[in-house]
Amino acid sequence: MISLYAMLIGFGMDLLLGDPRGMPHPVIWIGRLISALEPYLRAIFPRTPEGERRAGGVLWLLTAAVSTALPALVLWVCASISPWLRLAVESVMCWQILAVKSLRTESMKVYAALETGDLEASRRAVSMIVGRDTARLDRDGVTRAAVETVAENTSDGVVAPLVFLALGGAPLGFFYKAVNTMDSMLGYVEPPYRDFGFFPAKLDDVMNFVPARLSALLMLGAGGILGMDVRRGFRIFRRDRYNHASPNSAQTESVCAGLLGLRLAGDAWYHGVLHEKPTIGDPAQEIRPGDIPRACRLMTVTAALALAVCAGTRWLLMGLWG
Repeated sequence: MISLYAMLIGFGMDLLLGDPRGMPHPVIWIGRLISALEPYLRAIFPRTPEGERRAGGVLWLLTAAVSTALPALVLWVCASISPWLRLAVESVMCWQILAVKSLRTESMKVYAALETGDLEASRRAVSMIVGRDTARLDRDGVTRAAVETVAENTSDGVVAPLVFLALGGAPLGFFYKAVNTMDSMLGYVEPPYRDFGFFPAKLDDVMNFVPARLSALLMLGAGGILGMDVRRGFRIFRRDRYNHASPNSAQTESVCAGLLGLRLAGDAWYHGVLHEKPTIGDPAQEIRPGDIPRACRLMTVTAALALAVCAGTRWLLMGLWG
């Protein structure tokens, strides 16, 4: 019951507070652990493709283990003192695992800059939430990048964390954040991460396989609540959900593209290299800055549906466990 209440309280805290500036965030610590382990493991293992893959695999195991065990230990100590302390600490942990308000806040900064006509400011704002190079993006490219990241992170930053919180409380939630952070930092196809990041990228695909598809279905439900074209969203989902190098990223992007009537994805620059990528969706209308708040509303309603599903699942699991 404590983990269920903590998930509900943490979700509410995230909606109200987001990520306050200056507050230490566990994802930063996970990132620092990854950065500290990387050179050490590279030095130990042979500088061959196989050696680098093994080094990346060991980094994944160590980072996932520490990120899961440490919060579990903290919560065990808190529970031994008081269940109320356990509830308070786990609620804060759940708050830090979720990213509904921060995703909306950062994407709306892009929208605000676009509305003023300041292209450079909009490029800087979108560079904070996407991994691609942004210097070449025009107005439509900036808007498209913002909508895409809201759609993709509806799964990575909201639904998937809720799924793991429902299954194993904050410790499993931090396990997921570690997996996702390792993919963000190491999961590139260009050197020097082509081999070192192999296992972090593949294991992120495995962990997100079910949550990504659940996110897509919940997003269709959210589109229906918001009065969007669900039939078109489902059609584009069925057609384009694998139009991405990742088996998961296009699941929600395709639904979002269909519901909003947009064409997303396509070629993009990463680290100075042009990556040719298929498009997602049909251009039923020209993309415009106003599509960013529309995508945010879709994400928020999807998050609410996911909370209901995950809280219900947690309640059912408690019944099965007796």
